[in-house]
Amino acid sequence: MSIKLGDTAPNFQAETSVGDINFYEYLGDSWGILFSHPADYTPVCTTELGYTSKLKPEFDKRGTKVIALSVDGVEDHQNWINDINETQNTEVQFPIIADKDRKISELYDFIHPNASVTATVRSLLIIDPDKKVRLIITYPASTGRNFNEILRVLDSLQLVDSHKIATPVNWKDGEDVIVPPSISTEDARKIFPKGVTEIKPYLRYTPQPNT
Repeated sequence: MSIKLGDTAPNFQAETSVGDINFYEYLGDSWGILFSHPADYTPVCTTELGYTSKLKPEFDKRGTKVIALSVDGVEDHQNWINDINETQNTEVQFPIIADKDRKISELYDFIHPNASVTATVRSLLIIDPDKKVRLIITYPASTGRNFNEILRVLDSLQLVDSHKIATPVNWKDGEDVIVPPSISTEDARKIFPKGVTEIKPYLRYTPQPNT
């Protein structure tokens, strides 16, 4: 199965480091981040999970729940979390799925056979409150993810959902945004009272609407 943007994220039951969960029930009405790890007790994964744990206040501010996945068992997860907490100076509170049979990894296409027959790649999905997949990023096992970029995309998606805008290259929260081509300049000046700057008829900026 290959999951694409706009698809409904499949539901599943899973054993995790904090007990059994139903994925949809865990997410509730929140945004969600599901991300896979090649294995427990690996150095890159340790740094990723530690950094993600430290970002909990940022995810909370954005109404987002995080859940990780690895193909090892619950006991390994729990012992590994102790290492993460010790080495990364944090306290991991989000669940880590124990996917020993790789059913969830296969459901979400986290195993890429030409990279590794058994280990998952570093895939990450952002899932919106309607359970639609809004972002898919896949890294090789040797490269740690940039979670500041994940926050940036999350900010963009949430802003796009609440206002008729798009975000330009390297955009950060608080910066000017783009008026989509589907809105005429005349209509844009009514929709965006902070003003519209027209560079070209198809390239127009306006201050971020919610700041």
